[in-house]
Amino acid sequence: MHPLVTYIKFLTMQHSAVPPGERFANMSSDSDHRIAPPLVDLPIATAERGFYDGFSRQVTIPGKIVITLLIVWAIFFPVNAAETLDAVNSSIIREFAGWYIYLVAAIMAVCLALALIPMTGRLRIGLDDEQPEFSRLSWFSMLFGAGIGIGMLTYAVGEPMAHFSNNPAIIDGSVAARSAEAVPSAYLYTFLHWGIAAWATYALVGLAIGYVAYRRGLPLTIRSALAPLFGRAMSGIAGHIVDVVAVVATLLGVAVTMGLGVEQFIAGAARLGASDILLDDDGTSSALAIIVSLVLLVGASTLSAMSGVGKGIKWLSNINLILSFALLALFLFVGAGFFGLELLGTGLLTYLAKVVPTSLTHFMSDGTPVGEALMQWQLDWTVFYWAWWIAFAPFVGMFVARISRGRTIREYVLGVILVPSLLCFVWMALAGGTAIELELGGVANGTIVDAPISDQLFATLSVMLSPLAMTLVTGLVVVLLITYLVTSADSAILIVNTINGAGETDGRRRRHILFWGASLALIVGSMLILGGIDAIRVTMIIGALPFSFVTALMLVAILKAIVFDLVRLRHGVAVTTDEIKA
Repeated sequence: MHPLVTYIKFLTMQHSAVPPGERFANMSSDSDHRIAPPLVDLPIATAERGFYDGFSRQVTIPGKIVITLLIVWAIFFPVNAAETLDAVNSSIIREFAGWYIYLVAAIMAVCLALALIPMTGRLRIGLDDEQPEFSRLSWFSMLFGAGIGIGMLTYAVGEPMAHFSNNPAIIDGSVAARSAEAVPSAYLYTFLHWGIAAWATYALVGLAIGYVAYRRGLPLTIRSALAPLFGRAMSGIAGHIVDVVAVVATLLGVAVTMGLGVEQFIAGAARLGASDILLDDDGTSSALAIIVSLVLLVGASTLSAMSGVGKGIKWLSNINLILSFALLALFLFVGAGFFGLELLGTGLLTYLAKVVPTSLTHFMSDGTPVGEALMQWQLDWTVFYWAWWIAFAPFVGMFVARISRGRTIREYVLGVILVPSLLCFVWMALAGGTAIELELGGVANGTIVDAPISDQLFATLSVMLSPLAMTLVTGLVVVLLITYLVTSADSAILIVNTINGAGETDGRRRRHILFWGASLALIVGSMLILGGIDAIRVTMIIGALPFSFVTALMLVAILKAIVFDLVRLRHGVAVTTDEIKA
Protein backbone atom coordinates (compact mmCIF):
# COMPACT_ATOMS: atom_id res chain seq x y z
CA MET A 1 0.00 0.00 0.00
CA HIS A 2 1.26 3.48 -0.85
CA PRO A 3 2.64 5.31 2.25
CA LEU A 4 0.42 8.32 1.57
CA VAL A 5 -2.67 6.08 1.58
CA THR A 6 -1.58 4.57 4.88
CA TYR A 7 -1.05 8.01 6.43
CA ILE A 8 -4.42 9.31 5.28
CA LYS A 9 -6.22 6.23 6.58
CA PHE A 10 -4.40 6.51 9.90
CA LEU A 11 -5.64 10.08 10.30
CA THR A 12 -9.22 9.31 9.29
CA MET A 13 -9.96 5.78 10.48
CA GLN A 14 -11.03 6.78 14.00
CA HIS A 15 -14.16 8.57 12.80
CA SER A 16 -16.75 7.34 10.33
CA ALA A 17 -17.82 9.57 7.46
CA VAL A 18 -20.67 11.98 8.11
CA PRO A 19 -23.33 12.05 5.36
CA PRO A 20 -23.03 15.29 3.34
CA GLY A 21 -26.47 16.49 4.33
CA GLU A 22 -25.67 16.10 8.04
CA ARG A 23 -22.10 17.40 7.93
CA PHE A 24 -22.71 20.62 9.82
CA ALA A 25 -25.90 19.66 11.65
CA ASN A 26 -24.02 16.90 13.44
CA MET A 27 -20.84 18.87 14.07
CA SER A 28 -19.91 18.57 17.72
CA SER A 29 -17.68 20.57 19.99
CA ASP A 30 -15.51 17.47 20.23
CA SER A 31 -14.86 17.47 16.48
CA ASP A 32 -14.23 21.21 16.52
CA HIS A 33 -11.62 20.60 19.21
CA ARG A 34 -9.90 17.89 17.21
CA ILE A 35 -9.27 19.97 14.09
CA ALA A 36 -10.10 23.57 13.20
CA PRO A 37 -11.36 24.85 9.84
CA PRO A 38 -8.65 26.01 7.41
CA LEU A 39 -7.45 29.58 7.09
CA VAL A 40 -9.68 31.50 4.65
CA ASP A 41 -8.27 35.00 5.06
CA LEU A 42 -4.72 36.07 4.19
CA PRO A 43 -4.53 39.88 4.03
CA ILE A 44 -1.68 41.34 1.98
CA ALA A 45 -1.12 45.06 2.39
CA THR A 46 -1.10 47.06 -0.85
CA ALA A 47 -0.67 50.77 -1.47
CA GLU A 48 -3.88 52.75 -1.88
CA ARG A 49 -2.41 55.69 -3.75
CA GLY A 50 0.69 56.93 -5.52
CA PHE A 51 3.07 55.23 -7.94
CA TYR A 52 2.56 51.79 -6.34
CA ASP A 53 -1.22 52.05 -6.10
CA GLY A 54 -2.62 48.50 -5.88
CA PHE A 55 0.84 46.96 -5.43
CA SER A 56 2.62 45.54 -2.43
CA ARG A 57 5.58 47.88 -1.97
CA GLN A 58 7.32 45.23 0.17
CA VAL A 59 7.37 42.90 -2.85
CA THR A 60 7.63 45.23 -5.83
CA ILE A 61 10.47 47.47 -4.63
CA PRO A 62 12.84 44.67 -3.44
CA GLY A 63 12.15 42.75 -6.67
CA LYS A 64 13.05 45.77 -8.75
CA ILE A 65 16.21 46.35 -6.70
CA VAL A 66 17.44 42.75 -7.15
CA ILE A 67 16.82 42.80 -10.90
CA THR A 68 18.40 46.25 -11.29
CA LEU A 69 21.54 45.18 -9.41
CA LEU A 70 21.84 42.10 -11.63
CA ILE A 71 21.59 44.24 -14.78
CA VAL A 72 24.09 46.82 -13.50
CA TRP A 73 26.51 44.06 -12.54
CA ALA A 74 26.38 42.44 -16.00
CA ILE A 75 26.60 45.71 -17.95
CA PHE A 76 29.13 47.73 -15.95
CA PHE A 77 31.26 44.93 -14.46
CA PRO A 78 31.29 42.33 -17.25
CA VAL A 79 34.68 40.82 -16.40
CA ASN A 80 33.75 40.28 -12.74
CA ALA A 81 30.34 38.94 -13.79
CA ALA A 82 31.86 36.46 -16.22
CA GLU A 83 34.44 35.24 -13.69
CA THR A 84 31.81 34.88 -10.97
CA LEU A 85 29.48 32.92 -13.23
CA ASP A 86 32.31 30.58 -14.21
CA ALA A 87 33.20 30.00 -10.55
CA VAL A 88 29.60 29.29 -9.61
CA ASN A 89 29.14 26.99 -12.57
CA SER A 90 32.11 24.88 -11.49
CA SER A 91 31.34 24.70 -7.78
CA ILE A 92 27.97 25.69 -6.30
CA ILE A 93 25.86 24.18 -9.09
CA ARG A 94 27.59 20.84 -8.64
CA GLU A 95 26.89 20.92 -4.92
CA PHE A 96 23.15 21.31 -5.52
CA ALA A 97 22.81 18.91 -8.46
CA GLY A 98 21.51 16.15 -6.21
CA TRP A 99 19.04 18.54 -4.59
CA TYR A 100 17.48 19.40 -7.96
CA ILE A 101 17.38 15.75 -9.09
CA TYR A 102 15.72 14.32 -5.97
CA LEU A 103 13.36 17.28 -5.50
CA VAL A 104 11.93 16.83 -8.99
CA ALA A 105 11.67 13.07 -8.45
CA ALA A 106 9.68 13.71 -5.26
CA ILE A 107 7.41 16.16 -7.08
CA MET A 108 6.66 13.56 -9.76
CA ALA A 109 5.86 10.90 -7.16
CA VAL A 110 3.58 13.14 -5.06
CA CYS A 111 1.64 14.51 -8.04
CA LEU A 112 0.92 11.07 -9.45
CA ALA A 113 0.02 9.71 -6.00
CA LEU A 114 -2.46 12.53 -5.36
CA ALA A 115 -4.08 11.88 -8.73
CA LEU A 116 -4.30 8.11 -8.44
CA ILE A 117 -5.39 7.71 -4.79
CA PRO A 118 -9.21 7.81 -4.93
CA MET A 119 -9.83 9.87 -1.79
CA THR A 120 -7.44 12.66 -2.86
CA GLY A 121 -8.07 12.50 -6.58
CA ARG A 122 -11.76 13.34 -6.29
CA LEU A 123 -11.26 16.57 -4.30
CA ARG A 124 -11.96 19.69 -6.34
CA ILE A 125 -9.80 22.72 -6.98
CA GLY A 126 -12.72 24.90 -5.98
CA LEU A 127 -15.98 24.51 -4.08
CA ASP A 128 -17.38 20.99 -3.71
CA ASP A 129 -20.19 21.51 -6.25
CA GLU A 130 -18.28 23.86 -8.56
CA GLN A 131 -18.03 22.92 -12.22
CA PRO A 132 -15.00 23.70 -14.42
CA GLU A 133 -14.89 27.21 -15.80
CA PHE A 134 -13.78 26.00 -19.24
CA SER A 135 -14.86 23.03 -21.33
CA ARG A 136 -12.45 20.16 -21.54
CA LEU A 137 -11.64 20.96 -25.18
CA SER A 138 -10.90 24.61 -24.37
CA TRP A 139 -8.86 23.56 -21.36
CA PHE A 140 -6.77 21.15 -23.46
CA SER A 141 -6.28 23.89 -26.06
CA MET A 142 -4.93 26.27 -23.42
CA LEU A 143 -2.66 23.55 -22.04
CA PHE A 144 -1.39 23.11 -25.59
CA GLY A 145 -0.57 26.80 -25.66
CA ALA A 146 1.38 26.41 -22.43
CA GLY A 147 3.14 23.24 -23.58
CA ILE A 148 4.41 24.27 -26.98
CA GLY A 149 6.64 27.32 -27.22
CA ILE A 150 10.07 28.66 -27.99
CA GLY A 151 11.70 25.65 -26.39
CA MET A 152 10.01 23.40 -28.90
CA LEU A 153 11.35 25.35 -31.86
CA THR A 154 14.89 25.28 -30.46
CA TYR A 155 14.96 21.81 -28.93
CA ALA A 156 12.55 19.78 -31.12
CA VAL A 157 15.50 19.18 -33.43
CA GLY A 158 18.35 20.38 -31.22
CA GLU A 159 17.90 18.04 -28.26
CA PRO A 160 17.50 14.71 -30.11
CA MET A 161 20.48 15.68 -32.28
CA ALA A 162 22.58 16.58 -29.23
CA HIS A 163 21.82 13.27 -27.50
CA PHE A 164 22.33 11.47 -30.82
CA SER A 165 25.92 12.70 -30.56
CA ASN A 166 26.43 12.42 -26.79
CA ASN A 167 24.45 10.90 -23.93
CA PRO A 168 25.28 8.61 -20.99
CA ALA A 169 25.00 5.45 -23.11
CA ILE A 170 27.53 6.91 -25.56
CA ILE A 171 29.81 8.20 -22.80
CA ASP A 172 30.04 4.81 -21.09
CA GLY A 173 30.71 3.08 -24.43
CA SER A 174 27.44 1.13 -24.71
CA VAL A 175 26.65 2.56 -28.16
CA ALA A 176 28.49 4.54 -30.79
CA ALA A 177 27.81 8.24 -31.30
CA ARG A 178 25.67 9.23 -34.29
CA SER A 179 24.69 5.65 -35.02
CA ALA A 180 21.30 3.96 -35.32
CA GLU A 181 22.01 2.29 -31.97
CA ALA A 182 22.28 5.71 -30.30
CA VAL A 183 18.75 6.76 -31.29
CA PRO A 184 16.79 4.94 -28.51
CA SER A 185 18.94 6.41 -25.73
CA ALA A 186 18.78 9.84 -27.42
CA TYR A 187 14.99 9.77 -27.18
CA LEU A 188 14.99 8.35 -23.66
CA TYR A 189 16.79 11.45 -22.38
CA THR A 190 14.86 13.80 -24.66
CA PHE A 191 11.55 12.51 -23.26
CA LEU A 192 12.97 12.48 -19.73
CA HIS A 193 13.68 16.21 -19.91
CA TRP A 194 10.43 17.28 -21.62
CA GLY A 195 7.97 14.85 -20.06
CA ILE A 196 6.52 14.13 -16.63
CA ALA A 197 9.28 15.94 -14.72
CA ALA A 198 8.62 19.31 -16.34
CA TRP A 199 4.85 19.18 -16.18
CA ALA A 200 4.65 17.67 -12.71
CA THR A 201 6.68 20.66 -11.49
CA TYR A 202 4.21 23.07 -13.08
CA ALA A 203 1.25 20.99 -11.87
CA LEU A 204 2.49 21.01 -8.29
CA VAL A 205 2.91 24.79 -8.14
CA GLY A 206 -0.43 25.34 -9.86
CA LEU A 207 -2.18 22.89 -7.53
CA ALA A 208 -0.63 24.40 -4.41
CA ILE A 209 -1.81 27.88 -5.47
CA GLY A 210 -5.17 26.96 -6.97
CA TYR A 211 -6.28 24.66 -4.15
CA VAL A 212 -6.06 27.33 -1.46
CA ALA A 213 -7.16 30.16 -3.77
CA TYR A 214 -10.35 28.51 -5.01
CA ARG A 215 -11.32 26.39 -2.00
CA ARG A 216 -10.28 28.80 0.72
CA GLY A 217 -10.51 32.19 -0.99
CA LEU A 218 -6.85 33.13 -0.51
CA PRO A 219 -5.14 35.53 -2.96
CA LEU A 220 -3.97 33.99 -6.24
CA THR A 221 -0.27 34.44 -5.53
CA ILE A 222 2.74 32.35 -4.57
CA ARG A 223 2.76 32.99 -0.82
CA SER A 224 -0.80 31.66 -0.45
CA ALA A 225 0.46 28.17 -1.31
CA LEU A 226 2.46 28.13 1.94
CA ALA A 227 -0.43 29.26 4.15
CA PRO A 228 -1.32 25.64 5.10
CA LEU A 229 2.13 25.44 6.72
CA PHE A 230 2.70 28.93 8.12
CA GLY A 231 -0.76 30.44 8.38
CA ARG A 232 -1.03 34.22 8.77
CA ALA A 233 2.76 34.55 8.91
CA MET A 234 2.51 34.60 5.11
CA SER A 235 0.89 38.04 5.37
CA GLY A 236 4.14 39.49 6.71
CA ILE A 237 7.80 39.57 5.83
CA ALA A 238 8.05 35.82 5.18
CA GLY A 239 5.35 36.08 2.55
CA HIS A 240 7.01 39.13 1.00
CA ILE A 241 10.28 37.20 0.67
CA VAL A 242 8.52 34.26 -1.00
CA ASP A 243 6.89 36.53 -3.59
CA VAL A 244 10.13 38.41 -4.28
CA VAL A 245 11.94 35.11 -4.86
CA ALA A 246 9.14 34.07 -7.23
CA VAL A 247 9.40 37.33 -9.20
CA VAL A 248 13.17 36.98 -9.64
CA ALA A 249 12.91 33.28 -10.58
CA THR A 250 10.17 34.03 -13.11
CA LEU A 251 12.18 36.74 -14.85
CA LEU A 252 15.32 34.60 -15.00
CA GLY A 253 13.38 31.56 -16.23
CA VAL A 254 11.73 33.60 -18.96
CA ALA A 255 15.13 35.16 -19.77
CA VAL A 256 16.42 31.71 -20.79
CA THR A 257 13.42 31.22 -23.05
CA MET A 258 13.86 34.70 -24.52
CA GLY A 259 17.59 34.13 -24.99
CA LEU A 260 17.00 30.89 -26.89
CA GLY A 261 14.32 32.54 -28.98
CA VAL A 262 16.43 35.58 -29.84
CA GLU A 263 19.36 33.37 -30.88
CA GLN A 264 17.07 31.30 -33.13
CA PHE A 265 15.31 34.39 -34.48
CA ILE A 266 18.67 35.82 -35.54
CA ALA A 267 19.70 32.47 -37.06
CA GLY A 268 16.46 32.35 -39.07
CA ALA A 269 16.81 35.95 -40.23
CA ALA A 270 20.39 35.18 -41.27
CA ARG A 271 19.11 32.23 -43.35
CA LEU A 272 16.81 34.65 -45.14
CA GLY A 273 19.78 36.65 -46.39
CA ALA A 274 20.94 38.98 -43.64
CA SER A 275 23.88 36.95 -42.34
CA ASP A 276 26.48 39.66 -43.03
CA ILE A 277 24.66 42.06 -40.72
CA LEU A 278 23.40 39.68 -38.05
CA LEU A 279 26.35 37.31 -37.54
CA ASP A 280 29.97 37.85 -36.48
CA ASP A 281 32.85 36.18 -38.32
CA ASP A 282 32.65 33.13 -36.05
CA GLY A 283 28.97 32.59 -36.89
CA THR A 284 27.59 33.81 -33.55
CA SER A 285 24.99 36.55 -33.18
CA SER A 286 26.44 40.06 -33.28
CA ALA A 287 25.85 42.48 -30.43
CA LEU A 288 23.97 44.81 -32.78
CA ALA A 289 21.66 41.99 -33.88
CA ILE A 290 20.92 41.06 -30.27
CA ILE A 291 20.14 44.65 -29.28
CA VAL A 292 17.92 45.37 -32.30
CA SER A 293 16.07 42.06 -31.92
CA LEU A 294 15.36 42.66 -28.24
CA VAL A 295 14.20 46.23 -28.83
CA LEU A 296 11.71 45.01 -31.44
CA LEU A 297 10.55 41.83 -29.68
CA VAL A 298 10.36 43.01 -26.07
CA GLY A 299 8.95 46.33 -27.25
CA ALA A 300 6.12 44.44 -28.96
CA SER A 301 5.67 42.29 -25.83
CA THR A 302 5.37 45.36 -23.63
CA LEU A 303 2.80 46.94 -25.92
CA SER A 304 0.87 43.66 -25.97
CA ALA A 305 0.90 43.48 -22.17
CA MET A 306 -0.44 47.03 -22.00
CA SER A 307 -3.29 46.11 -24.33
CA GLY A 308 -4.55 43.47 -21.88
CA VAL A 309 -5.02 39.71 -22.11
CA GLY A 310 -8.06 39.85 -24.36
CA LYS A 311 -6.51 42.04 -27.05
CA GLY A 312 -2.87 40.98 -26.83
CA ILE A 313 -2.17 37.47 -25.62
CA LYS A 314 -5.42 36.03 -26.99
CA TRP A 315 -4.91 36.81 -30.68
CA LEU A 316 -1.19 36.03 -30.54
CA SER A 317 -1.99 32.62 -29.01
CA ASN A 318 -4.39 31.90 -31.87
CA ILE A 319 -1.66 32.70 -34.41
CA ASN A 320 0.75 30.43 -32.47
CA LEU A 321 -1.71 27.55 -32.64
CA ILE A 322 -2.29 27.79 -36.40
CA LEU A 323 1.37 28.18 -37.35
CA SER A 324 2.48 25.41 -34.96
CA PHE A 325 0.10 22.88 -36.49
CA ALA A 326 1.17 23.94 -39.98
CA LEU A 327 4.84 23.35 -39.15
CA LEU A 328 4.08 20.04 -37.43
CA ALA A 329 2.08 18.88 -40.47
CA LEU A 330 5.07 19.72 -42.67
CA PHE A 331 7.33 17.34 -40.75
CA LEU A 332 4.62 14.66 -40.73
CA PHE A 333 3.86 14.68 -44.46
CA VAL A 334 7.03 16.07 -46.06
CA GLY A 335 9.61 14.98 -43.51
CA ALA A 336 10.22 11.52 -42.06
CA GLY A 337 6.65 11.04 -40.81
CA PHE A 338 6.66 7.25 -40.55
CA PHE A 339 10.09 7.16 -38.92
CA GLY A 340 9.00 9.89 -36.51
CA LEU A 341 5.84 8.02 -35.51
CA GLU A 342 7.91 4.86 -34.97
CA LEU A 343 10.29 6.84 -32.76
CA LEU A 344 7.29 8.20 -30.85
CA GLY A 345 5.98 4.71 -30.10
CA THR A 346 9.28 3.06 -29.19
CA GLY A 347 10.46 6.16 -27.34
CA LEU A 348 7.33 6.24 -25.18
CA LEU A 349 7.68 2.57 -24.25
CA THR A 350 11.35 2.99 -23.35
CA TYR A 351 10.63 6.16 -21.39
CA LEU A 352 7.80 4.64 -19.36
CA ALA A 353 9.89 1.56 -18.59
CA LYS A 354 12.92 3.56 -17.43
CA VAL A 355 11.53 6.87 -16.14
CA VAL A 356 11.81 5.90 -12.47
CA PRO A 357 15.43 4.67 -12.35
CA THR A 358 16.57 7.35 -14.80
CA SER A 359 14.94 10.13 -12.77
CA LEU A 360 16.70 8.92 -9.63
CA THR A 361 20.15 8.58 -11.22
CA HIS A 362 22.70 11.06 -9.89
CA PHE A 363 26.05 10.90 -11.64
CA MET A 364 29.01 11.79 -9.42
CA SER A 365 32.66 12.02 -10.29
CA ASP A 366 34.62 8.88 -9.43
CA GLY A 367 37.98 10.25 -10.53
CA THR A 368 37.80 8.65 -13.98
CA PRO A 369 37.32 10.46 -17.30
CA VAL A 370 34.04 8.59 -17.84
CA GLY A 371 32.71 9.51 -14.39
CA GLU A 372 33.63 13.15 -14.88
CA ALA A 373 32.02 13.20 -18.33
CA LEU A 374 28.79 11.65 -17.03
CA MET A 375 28.57 14.19 -14.21
CA GLN A 376 29.22 17.11 -16.56
CA TRP A 377 26.62 15.85 -19.03
CA GLN A 378 24.01 15.72 -16.27
CA LEU A 379 24.90 19.23 -15.10
CA ASP A 380 24.67 20.59 -18.64
CA TRP A 381 21.35 18.91 -19.42
CA THR A 382 19.27 17.40 -16.61
CA VAL A 383 20.20 19.80 -13.82
CA PHE A 384 19.82 22.74 -16.19
CA TYR A 385 16.34 21.57 -17.16
CA TRP A 386 15.19 20.87 -13.60
CA ALA A 387 16.31 24.36 -12.57
CA TRP A 388 14.65 25.86 -15.67
CA TRP A 389 11.34 24.14 -14.96
CA ILE A 390 11.45 25.27 -11.32
CA ALA A 391 12.23 28.86 -12.33
CA PHE A 392 9.44 28.75 -14.89
CA ALA A 393 6.95 27.19 -12.44
CA PRO A 394 5.57 30.43 -10.92
CA PHE A 395 4.76 31.63 -14.44
CA VAL A 396 3.24 28.42 -15.87
CA GLY A 397 1.85 27.24 -12.51
CA MET A 398 -0.19 30.39 -11.98
CA PHE A 399 -1.49 30.23 -15.55
CA VAL A 400 -2.49 26.57 -15.20
CA ALA A 401 -4.14 27.27 -11.83
CA ARG A 402 -6.10 30.15 -13.35
CA ILE A 403 -7.63 27.96 -16.10
CA SER A 404 -8.25 24.86 -13.95
CA ARG A 405 -10.78 26.06 -11.38
CA GLY A 406 -13.49 23.49 -10.71
CA ARG A 407 -11.58 20.42 -11.85
CA THR A 408 -10.85 17.46 -9.63
CA ILE A 409 -7.26 16.88 -8.56
CA ARG A 410 -7.19 13.68 -10.62
CA GLU A 411 -8.34 15.38 -13.82
CA TYR A 412 -6.10 18.37 -13.18
CA VAL A 413 -2.88 16.44 -12.51
CA LEU A 414 -3.32 13.87 -15.28
CA GLY A 415 -4.41 16.53 -17.78
CA VAL A 416 -1.63 18.97 -16.97
CA ILE A 417 1.03 16.25 -17.07
CA LEU A 418 -0.12 13.99 -19.91
CA VAL A 419 -1.49 16.38 -22.56
CA PRO A 420 1.48 18.81 -22.84
CA SER A 421 4.02 15.99 -22.37
CA LEU A 422 2.51 14.03 -25.26
CA LEU A 423 2.51 17.12 -27.47
CA CYS A 424 6.17 17.74 -26.66
CA PHE A 425 6.95 14.11 -27.51
CA VAL A 426 5.16 14.40 -30.87
CA TRP A 427 7.17 17.51 -31.74
CA MET A 428 10.46 15.89 -30.73
CA ALA A 429 9.70 12.66 -32.62
CA LEU A 430 8.56 14.25 -35.90
CA ALA A 431 11.00 17.19 -36.15
CA GLY A 432 13.96 15.49 -34.49
CA GLY A 433 13.23 12.18 -36.23
CA THR A 434 13.34 13.88 -39.62
CA ALA A 435 16.74 15.37 -38.83
CA ILE A 436 18.11 12.05 -37.54
CA GLU A 437 16.88 10.14 -40.60
CA LEU A 438 18.52 12.70 -42.89
CA GLU A 439 21.80 12.23 -41.01
CA LEU A 440 21.61 8.42 -40.82
CA GLY A 441 20.83 8.23 -44.55
CA GLY A 442 23.81 10.41 -45.44
CA VAL A 443 21.60 13.06 -47.03
CA ALA A 444 22.48 15.80 -44.55
CA ASN A 445 26.16 14.79 -44.41
CA GLY A 446 26.68 16.47 -41.02
CA THR A 447 25.15 19.82 -41.95
CA ILE A 448 22.41 19.41 -39.34
CA VAL A 449 24.22 17.72 -36.46
CA ASP A 450 27.23 20.05 -36.71
CA ALA A 451 25.17 23.25 -36.88
CA PRO A 452 24.68 25.41 -33.75
CA ILE A 453 21.59 24.36 -31.82
CA SER A 454 19.83 27.62 -32.69
CA ASP A 455 20.28 26.86 -36.41
CA GLN A 456 19.55 23.11 -36.50
CA LEU A 457 15.84 23.51 -37.27
CA PHE A 458 16.66 25.75 -40.23
CA ALA A 459 19.46 23.38 -41.32
CA THR A 460 16.92 20.53 -41.37
CA LEU A 461 14.52 22.58 -43.48
CA SER A 462 17.32 23.47 -45.91
CA VAL A 463 18.10 19.77 -46.47
CA MET A 464 14.51 18.48 -46.78
CA LEU A 465 13.05 21.30 -48.91
CA SER A 466 13.81 23.08 -52.16
CA PRO A 467 15.45 26.52 -51.83
CA LEU A 468 12.20 28.39 -52.50
CA ALA A 469 10.15 26.21 -50.12
CA MET A 470 12.90 26.45 -47.50
CA THR A 471 12.80 30.25 -47.68
CA LEU A 472 9.01 30.33 -47.30
CA VAL A 473 8.97 27.90 -44.36
CA THR A 474 11.90 29.65 -42.67
CA GLY A 475 9.91 32.85 -42.91
CA LEU A 476 6.96 31.06 -41.27
CA VAL A 477 9.22 29.83 -38.44
CA VAL A 478 10.59 33.34 -37.91
CA VAL A 479 7.04 34.68 -37.65
CA LEU A 480 6.18 31.86 -35.23
CA LEU A 481 9.24 32.73 -33.16
CA ILE A 482 8.12 36.34 -33.01
CA THR A 483 4.65 35.39 -31.77
CA TYR A 484 6.06 32.97 -29.18
CA LEU A 485 8.62 35.48 -27.96
CA VAL A 486 6.06 38.23 -27.67
CA THR A 487 3.52 35.95 -25.97
CA SER A 488 6.06 34.58 -23.46
CA ALA A 489 7.38 37.98 -22.44
CA ASP A 490 3.86 39.46 -22.46
CA SER A 491 2.52 36.74 -20.15
CA ALA A 492 5.55 36.84 -17.85
CA ILE A 493 5.21 40.60 -17.36
CA LEU A 494 1.53 40.22 -16.47
CA ILE A 495 2.27 37.33 -14.05
CA VAL A 496 4.96 39.42 -12.32
CA ASN A 497 2.45 42.24 -11.94
CA THR A 498 -0.09 39.78 -10.53
CA ILE A 499 2.40 38.62 -7.88
CA ASN A 500 3.33 42.23 -7.06
CA GLY A 501 -0.37 43.11 -6.88
CA ALA A 502 -1.11 40.48 -4.18
CA GLY A 503 -2.93 38.24 -6.64
CA GLU A 504 -4.90 41.02 -8.29
CA THR A 505 -5.41 40.19 -11.96
CA ASP A 506 -7.36 43.31 -12.95
CA GLY A 507 -5.71 46.51 -14.06
CA ARG A 508 -2.67 46.80 -16.28
CA ARG A 509 -0.52 49.29 -14.33
CA ARG A 510 1.35 50.48 -17.40
CA ARG A 511 4.28 52.16 -15.65
CA HIS A 512 5.31 48.89 -14.05
CA ILE A 513 4.79 46.94 -17.27
CA LEU A 514 7.34 49.27 -18.91
CA PHE A 515 9.86 48.61 -16.12
CA TRP A 516 9.56 44.83 -16.26
CA GLY A 517 9.66 44.79 -20.05
CA ALA A 518 12.81 46.88 -20.11
CA SER A 519 14.36 44.77 -17.35
CA LEU A 520 13.73 41.55 -19.25
CA ALA A 521 15.32 42.99 -22.38
CA LEU A 522 18.36 44.22 -20.44
CA ILE A 523 18.85 40.89 -18.64
CA VAL A 524 18.72 38.91 -21.88
CA GLY A 525 20.81 41.38 -23.87
CA SER A 526 23.53 41.88 -21.27
CA MET A 527 23.91 38.16 -20.61
CA LEU A 528 23.90 37.17 -24.30
CA ILE A 529 26.59 39.74 -25.05
CA LEU A 530 28.50 38.84 -21.87
CA GLY A 531 28.73 35.10 -22.43
CA GLY A 532 26.03 33.90 -24.79
CA ILE A 533 23.18 31.64 -23.78
CA ASP A 534 25.46 29.81 -21.31
CA ALA A 535 25.67 32.97 -19.18
CA ILE A 536 21.87 33.15 -19.00
CA ARG A 537 21.63 29.43 -18.21
CA VAL A 538 24.04 29.69 -15.27
CA THR A 539 22.38 32.85 -13.95
CA MET A 540 18.98 31.16 -14.13
CA ILE A 541 20.18 28.04 -12.29
CA ILE A 542 21.50 30.25 -9.48
CA GLY A 543 18.31 32.32 -9.42
CA ALA A 544 16.14 29.20 -9.39
CA LEU A 545 17.88 27.80 -6.30
CA PRO A 546 15.99 29.93 -3.72
CA PHE A 547 12.67 29.15 -5.39
CA SER A 548 13.50 25.46 -5.33
CA PHE A 549 13.27 25.63 -1.53
CA VAL A 550 9.91 27.41 -1.86
CA THR A 551 8.80 24.60 -4.19
CA ALA A 552 9.84 21.99 -1.64
CA LEU A 553 7.76 23.79 1.00
CA MET A 554 4.83 23.89 -1.46
CA LEU A 555 5.13 20.11 -1.76
CA VAL A 556 4.73 19.72 2.00
CA ALA A 557 2.04 22.41 2.19
CA ILE A 558 -0.28 20.87 -0.41
CA LEU A 559 0.07 17.46 1.23
CA LYS A 560 -0.85 18.94 4.58
CA ALA A 561 -3.76 20.92 3.11
CA ILE A 562 -5.26 17.88 1.37
CA VAL A 563 -4.72 15.40 4.21
CA PHE A 564 -6.14 17.77 6.80
CA ASP A 565 -9.13 18.52 4.57
CA LEU A 566 -9.85 14.79 4.39
CA VAL A 567 -9.73 14.65 8.17
CA ARG A 568 -12.04 17.66 8.39
CA LEU A 569 -14.52 16.00 6.06
CA ARG A 570 -14.54 12.94 8.33
CA HIS A 571 -15.12 15.11 11.36
CA GLY A 572 -17.78 17.24 9.69
CA VAL A 573 -15.66 20.40 9.81
CA ALA A 574 -16.03 23.01 7.06
CA VAL A 575 -13.33 22.92 4.41
CA THR A 576 -14.31 25.57 1.85
CA THR A 577 -14.74 29.30 2.19
CA ASP A 578 -18.48 29.31 1.47
CA GLU A 579 -19.10 26.71 4.20
CA ILE A 580 -16.92 28.49 6.75
CA LYS A 581 -18.39 31.93 6.11
CA ALA A 582 -22.00 30.69 5.84
